Amino acid sequence: MGQPMALALLRAGFDVVGFDVRAPSEMGEMALHMRGDQEFAAEIKTLITVVRDAKQTDDVLFGAQNFTAIAPNLQTIIISSTLSPRYVRDLRNRVPEHIALIDAPMSGAAVAATEARLSFMLGGAPDDLAQAKPMFLAMGKHLHVMGPFGSGMAAKVLNNLAAASSTAITRLALDWADALGVDEGKLLALMHDSSGQTWFGSNFDQIEFARDGLEPDNTISILVKDVEAAIDGAPQGADTDLPEALIRAISKLRPRDT
Repeated sequence: MGQPMALALLRAGFDVVGFDVRAPSEMGEMALHMRGDQEFAAEIKTLITVVRDAKQTDDVLFGAQNFTAIAPNLQTIIISSTLSPRYVRDLRNRVPEHIALIDAPMSGAAVAATEARLSFMLGGAPDDLAQAKPMFLAMGKHLHVMGPFGSGMAAKVLNNLAAASSTAITRLALDWADALGVDEGKLLALMHDSSGQTWFGSNFDQIEFARDGLEPDNTISILVKDVEAAIDGAPQGADTDLPEALIRAISKLRPRDT
């Protein structure tokens, strides 16, 4: 997700450099804009972090890269990974006070990132969000301001909880359709026009992970991580039986033949 987002910013005229633990040769069109950690730290004023989970976010901010300490001109950190709202809110106690924090998780999958039509769920101080708005408009089509810092992440894990449930049930419906002799394309078209309509089903042929099974490093696994983040951020005393059952269902997904 980070690469097409960075390319969208470049196309919009922003001065963009990137850092990744992978070699620049693996970064496609972004290769010429990639930097080593020290050079990257020296150049950045706004850091948009788009990594997999809280552990990698800790590495970026405080650990292996430690950009909160080694980037002398860093003014704003934008968290675009999907993480536990509890973890995100605690970042305010860990990041130096002079650095503004915005949580800006996004939805739409890689296809929307490539086409610069992501939906962002934003949390932060009004002035900070206003200053960053041109960047979000360069990368996305829909901006939803949810409230103070941490609110965007809370909204995102709730959105992904619903998205994960529709992913699991749509895949189940398609598997059952195979067994019952119902054509996949015809069923998806019916669902699109009927009460079974979901983002996942309506975009099944465009979503890059739609046919995947669970693998440790793929998007189906990220769905499991996102539901876990929702459970971690659940209200005190909330019933988590259904989300936990959803994790079990997603974990059993196997690749679907084309």
